[in-house]
Amino acid sequence: MFLEQGIKPQNKFWLYLIGSVLIIIASFIGQIPFSIAVFYRSFVKKEAFPSDNAAIMNMFEPNITLFLIMISFAFALVGIYFVVKYLHRQTFLSVTTSRKKIDWKRIRFSFILWSFFSVLSFLAVYFKSPENFIWNFKPVPFLILVVLGSILIPIQTSTEEYVFRGYLMQGFANLAHNKWFPLMMTSLIFGSMHVFNPEVAKMGYVIMVYYIGTGLFLGVITLMDEGMELALGFHAANNLIGALLVTSDWSVFQTHSLFKDTSEPSAGLDVILPVVVIYPVLLFIFSKKYKWNDWKEKLTGRINVVEISNQ
Repeated sequence: MFLEQGIKPQNKFWLYLIGSVLIIIASFIGQIPFSIAVFYRSFVKKEAFPSDNAAIMNMFEPNITLFLIMISFAFALVGIYFVVKYLHRQTFLSVTTSRKKIDWKRIRFSFILWSFFSVLSFLAVYFKSPENFIWNFKPVPFLILVVLGSILIPIQTSTEEYVFRGYLMQGFANLAHNKWFPLMMTSLIFGSMHVFNPEVAKMGYVIMVYYIGTGLFLGVITLMDEGMELALGFHAANNLIGALLVTSDWSVFQTHSLFKDTSEPSAGLDVILPVVVIYPVLLFIFSKKYKWNDWKEKLTGRINVVEISNQ
């Protein structure tokens, strides 16, 4: 079982606190190139030093900004690997899935499924209010975005999944010895990590329903499927297709996407709809395809630490 793979006598919860700090340090190290680039532009090129995060995001050409931002996630992913291997004495596979090897077919199916839903959702919004979008396509920058995004965005989303649905979920399972507490805690923390996104400032805290709801959905499919493969595919599709399809002046960072949203953002049905309608539909599709059962036990059941220790 997925959570049980991280529950060992030597895996005390305080080790996960140390491991989290080490992963954060690795991420900070990965931010050094971006910081050097900012200081270079400010003090060597004599450009104005950025006064806020939005100014930093607009300091470089979008593809360069994307590359510099994603470096920190690559460092964090390496940090996760070493923390899992040397601090917790686990294999990287054990925080990925309960299967004997990673099921790439699951990742691919989830990626394709959510890509389809994402494109369909965008088309629905576009044809409802086409005046809110402008054609933003520039061949060379877009092709560079496709290449960079296809490599770097899955690294970013995989890093987040390994932190929340892998590492921390097993960590909270070590603390609580049940399944509902890791599910709720990782969902709340995942959602809270987005609180400083510019989308929150523009739309208000109601958008946290979407972020926390997405974290909960990813946690549910991880526990029900006994592995992160579906979450990895979903998250990669969500961020990559979003980056390729549409950008805006108020999003967390801008890209050379196909369209640009010029509307004034507001939190409405589009924030609630995925959580209360689309995610349940996806859960139904996944449950039928992978024959999920015993939902209550897999999502809320207790973990028998004595039996695990005796194995």
